[in-house]
Amino acid sequence: MIHQLLEIDKNISNRLRLPINAKFARMIAAFFAHSGDSWFWLAGLSVIWLFNHGTWRTLAAFYSFAILALAGIVLGIKFIVRRRRPAGEWGAIYRNTDPHSFPSGHAARAIMLAVLSWTIGIQPLAWIITIWVPLVSIARVSMGVHYVIDVIAGWLLGFLMALIMLIARSSLYSLFPLIFFT
Repeated sequence: MIHQLLEIDKNISNRLRLPINAKFARMIAAFFAHSGDSWFWLAGLSVIWLFNHGTWRTLAAFYSFAILALAGIVLGIKFIVRRRRPAGEWGAIYRNTDPHSFPSGHAARAIMLAVLSWTIGIQPLAWIITIWVPLVSIARVSMGVHYVIDVIAGWLLGFLMALIMLIARSSLYSLFPLIFFT
């Protein structure tokens, strides 16, 4: 039964892949596929943390902590499950550094950031990230570095991680005041 589900997932994912000759669509999809990279987010959040004080500095540290914690969990799951990425040429950086596809860390990160933004009440960022979530998720499949099930699992994991981070938020602030409040 699992084998059949994985075959259906593979077929659906293959149908969602952009053909090589769709250059403009691939350029846009590549942008969104890369936009979920953790190092982009961590670099941006580091700049916010370095040059701000108060709420924005605290939130930059909190989001960075959440991204790093989620990355560790995603990596652990990937090494347990070991589902190979779809065959393809695009995304060599992902294929070489992380050959496993399940779950999608990009999809998990995107939904986690959206849920955190909504619950913390950061407007209009919450709207922007919510619109971005399906774009980055679909781009990961359409560029051939993930299967649809990887993205769905990433969404579930990201949602769960957002809830965990919200529950742990005050404890984190108490444990690491120099990071969150300096």
